[in-house]
Amino acid sequence: MKITVLGCYAATPRSFTNPTSQVLEIKNHLFLIDCGEGTQVQLRKNKVKFSKIRHIFISHLHGDHFFGLVGLISTFRLLNREKELHIYGPKGIKEVITLQMKLANSWTNYPLIFHELSSKEPELLFENEKVQVKTIPLKHRIYTNGFLFSEKPGDRKLLINEAVKYNIDVSLYKSIKKGKDVISEDGEKIPNRVLTADPPPPKSYAFCSDTVYDPSIVPLIKNCTALYHESTFLEEQQDLAFPTKHSTARQAAAIAKEAEVKLLILGHYSTRYSNIELFLNEAQTIFQNVVLADDGKEITVEIPQ
Repeated sequence: MKITVLGCYAATPRSFTNPTSQVLEIKNHLFLIDCGEGTQVQLRKNKVKFSKIRHIFISHLHGDHFFGLVGLISTFRLLNREKELHIYGPKGIKEVITLQMKLANSWTNYPLIFHELSSKEPELLFENEKVQVKTIPLKHRIYTNGFLFSEKPGDRKLLINEAVKYNIDVSLYKSIKKGKDVISEDGEKIPNRVLTADPPPPKSYAFCSDTVYDPSIVPLIKNCTALYHESTFLEEQQDLAFPTKHSTARQAAAIAKEAEVKLLILGHYSTRYSNIELFLNEAQTIFQNVVLADDGKEITVEIPQ
């Protein structure tokens, strides 16, 4: 599982930082999460292939999280895209995007499929045999969701030496990986536990931006491998966090600690701060395993041994 941070700063634009957008690579899927202004330029800079993007998840309709979307959709058209593009976001996202396309007479030449969200309860958005994606309802100034991306358990690991030892036919290997007991060519029933080892534990990634400090999300993200949690302010500006429905680095760390996640990734920093290391220092007073997101940074997520 790998996260490429395209942008991770709050709304005020600067020449050297970008608003929120990330690419998540998980089980051979590439998901785009939020699409702030400048996202497609950042995709180019980070050598992300546009054609691999089939699903885009938009947390909410504040500009720093989706103003780059119509531009990206238009570029896909110019590149003669043919594959479907699925967009998951709050109710209203279809109206705002299609109005821009209508006025510009720039309808897509590929299927553009909107999945509009309005539920305030967690819901399943995407699922196949390898991955599922659920919403994490967040508390912000407007309707907002985070997203929980979870790997499904993989096949069991075949112990090839044991399979040979028990004279197992190669045609049965697939069944063995699926957890089934088998009969050897000698007629002996061989329990699956003898022939396989456990698969790697599945990983999960929770994306939570933007939100006020909200402990009610803890059960939804419990034991996540990695949590991205907004940290717009430092604790000394806590008086600004609640009215604007944002969080401090210390509050993000408190959520990570209570949820017992393996890794906390901080981001969505207010541009008032010149040194983001201050966010790391503050969070680590509560939760030790913290990484700072930054534009262009790649974060490989592993489960600690």
